[in-house]
Amino acid sequence: MTRPVLHTPRIELRPMTIDHLPLLHRLDADPEVMRHLLGRARTPAEIDAFWAPRCADTVADQVGLGWWVGFRNEEFLGWWDLGRSDSAPGSPGGGLADAEIGWRLERRHWRQGLASEGAAELLRHAFEAVGLERVWAETMAVNAGSRGVMRRLGMRHVRTDVRVWDDPLPGAEEGEVVYEITAEQWRHAAQAGRG
Repeated sequence: MTRPVLHTPRIELRPMTIDHLPLLHRLDADPEVMRHLLGRARTPAEIDAFWAPRCADTVADQVGLGWWVGFRNEEFLGWWDLGRSDSAPGSPGGGLADAEIGWRLERRHWRQGLASEGAAELLRHAFEAVGLERVWAETMAVNAGSRGVMRRLGMRHVRTDVRVWDDPLPGAEEGEVVYEITAEQWRHAAQAGRG
């Protein structure tokens, strides 16, 4: 299996490549987009250092996982990922049971249901094509937008971890929340939606 192009009614999710690096610069240069991650925009050098290796990494492709960039009528929306290679989703080729899901959109595309739409397609891919048993996500407890996406996907809050940070972001004292959904829960919700 390779990482396929995925489609929703409004979004085309294309496997991320180094050609998308200028778009990632645009995204990570917005301090509001990065507020719950770094508390500030990334510098151009930080963006290159973070994204260039990920754009070039094809290890997770072997099991249909990795990073996607989303477009609506050729307009860049942001990225989605499933089983980030920097999060060690598992060894390609066997034994993969779960993976992390994530997303980041340009601010002008917030509150349009696009994050949920793209992530829902990745969940379908995770459970139907890849055969995962569980998908999880995490964010700062104060990140209401991402938590709302997780709930809309049918994910359940499973724990809150209060971590120690050298330079904590505002709201860090409330912790990081972890949400998850299992293949069985996803199938049950999908069947209920069709019924």
